[in-house]
Amino acid sequence: MPTSTTGSSTSCPSRASGALAVIACGALANDVRRLASARAWDVELHALPSLLHNRPERIAPAVERLAGELLGEGRRVAVAYADCGTYGALDDVCRRLGLERLGGLHCYDVLAGADRLRALFDDEPGTYLLTDFLVASFHRSVVVELGLDRHPELLADYFGSYRRVVWIAQRPTTRLHRQADSAAAVIGLPLEVHAVGLGGLEDEVERLVAVGSARA
Repeated sequence: MPTSTTGSSTSCPSRASGALAVIACGALANDVRRLASARAWDVELHALPSLLHNRPERIAPAVERLAGELLGEGRRVAVAYADCGTYGALDDVCRRLGLERLGGLHCYDVLAGADRLRALFDDEPGTYLLTDFLVASFHRSVVVELGLDRHPELLADYFGSYRRVVWIAQRPTTRLHRQADSAAAVIGLPLEVHAVGLGGLEDEVERLVAVGSARA
């Protein structure tokens, strides 16, 4: 269900033609919604399932289908995805349809910045990254999706090459800290917390909004 995030309505579905329709990754949708509401951006959010990340070859077709519907309604559309493992397929969709997407190879770039991530991997290539969304949904998004709830013997196959877990925390609450500790314990690796905030995502969404406004 699309959600309006204008100042006049923060929760009611809307098809207001003036709002920028943002197709968002489900893993970023709540943060994009909060930012748009706080900044009073005229944005209507359309979230795609976060589990598409487990089959990244499906991301570009899903974005293309939804963008085609929205463009067919005369809407302005932007894409709140990075490349996210599509290996350029999402960029092809954006070029053909005249859309802007978030910068970077993946949401970790958007949230933490490419330079910071490069430094983390230079320090320890065997780094497994978590975001707030992955911390909160670790059992469903990782344990269940990888079949570890049914076949825990596969844990070493999936995570044997990792040496640490790094949580790039947008809003590090006490509850999320506990969940991050639990996720690291499942993998059996030490946890590091790097508070990154939402500044990187805010800057990128602001750019999408600015480009969308220029095309109005």
